[in-house]
Amino acid sequence: MFNRSRSNLATGFTLSMGSILVVFAAILYLREARDRLQTFDQLLYSTSRIMVAGVEDYIYNGKERTDLENVPVLGSDTLPLSSNLFFARWYTPEKQLLQFMGEIPPSKLSTPLGMQTLIVKDSLTATPLRLRQLTLPVYQDERVIGYLQIAADLKPVEEPLRQLRGFLVVGVPLALGAIALTGWVLGGRAMQPIRQSYEQLQQFTADASHELRAPLAGILSQAQVGMMEPVDPQEQQTRLKTIAHVAESMSLLVSQLLFLARHEGKLPSDALKSVDLVFVLRLLLDEYTLQTQQKQQTLSWDLPSVTVSVQGEPDLLRQAIANLLSNAHRYTPHGGTIHLTLSTSPRWATLRIQDTGIGIASDDLSLIFDRFYRADQARSRQTGGFGLGLAIARQIIEAHGGSITAESIVGQGSTFQVRLPFIG
Repeated sequence: MFNRSRSNLATGFTLSMGSILVVFAAILYLREARDRLQTFDQLLYSTSRIMVAGVEDYIYNGKERTDLENVPVLGSDTLPLSSNLFFARWYTPEKQLLQFMGEIPPSKLSTPLGMQTLIVKDSLTATPLRLRQLTLPVYQDERVIGYLQIAADLKPVEEPLRQLRGFLVVGVPLALGAIALTGWVLGGRAMQPIRQSYEQLQQFTADASHELRAPLAGILSQAQVGMMEPVDPQEQQTRLKTIAHVAESMSLLVSQLLFLARHEGKLPSDALKSVDLVFVLRLLLDEYTLQTQQKQQTLSWDLPSVTVSVQGEPDLLRQAIANLLSNAHRYTPHGGTIHLTLSTSPRWATLRIQDTGIGIASDDLSLIFDRFYRADQARSRQTGGFGLGLAIARQIIEAHGGSITAESIVGQGSTFQVRLPFIG
């Protein structure tokens, strides 16, 4: 599924960028061809002006005469014109051929005035040649004294364009290949968060199903045994209590799952208010003092004597800290110690919860905040819980713009550190 989506993204990217590239290459080629042809036409026109400047028109014995001896290319008494002219022709005002250079032309001018592109055969090689022909009338004293027709080989225009076409023929496919490769790489990067979210969703669904399967099986088995005959009232009462206990456990799991689903991302600003962490911690410590005493644990703390305020939602912050205290209580053996410290810096309020519990292996430290993750499955089953407490704690802390980290040594204990933005 993801490879197909990645392929679709890469294909779409290649088609869109490739289309832009092809259009750009076509516009570049057409613009280059137009500019070179305009420059060539301008040069051909300038050549015609130079030739026309050598024409002499006069009246001799009552007849109009045209002297072309001083006309470059056509005349014999002038320096040769440096040009690539293929032919040059002079026609009388009546459009009759008077003088020419190059191949023998038609005796009467029949081509239209202006610029034209011709395809002719070279008389020596019989290969087709592309010529640019200019035909224009020549005026003197506002009367036409003749017509000049010249043509030049278009090789100076065609050769650079041929090279440009070769470059585009090779370069555009290479660029399309690079675009396709880039699209594939970018598609992979774009799909990576989706893939991770999908994998997390699959894992989350599998874990939730696994966690719900066991209590459901317990309820079913207890109910089936309770319906068997004969029924001992005392035994039936015990089984009903077991069913109620398992149902409460399932209700807690569902509540935690709903919490994780509803509190994604940062909290809206209108849901935040100033919360005194010292006050919240003292209430929690009063609750956990009795629990730690029952397990013969030592609970100590070091709290500031002044208010430590943060922007947050009081109930959520209380739940996050309670989850951390519960985790420390659960995994600290009888006679162990739990110590809580709250300190401040210019930007942060830092809470540290340190215990002398079983500890966490280094390979598990980066995973303990994942949903349903438990470093020691056997111990977790014995101590209770679904592996969601730390995930909920992290989600709450990050929703408040803070962070949570853990340090641990197996057999010596763990330290959880929470940092929240400090406002005073």
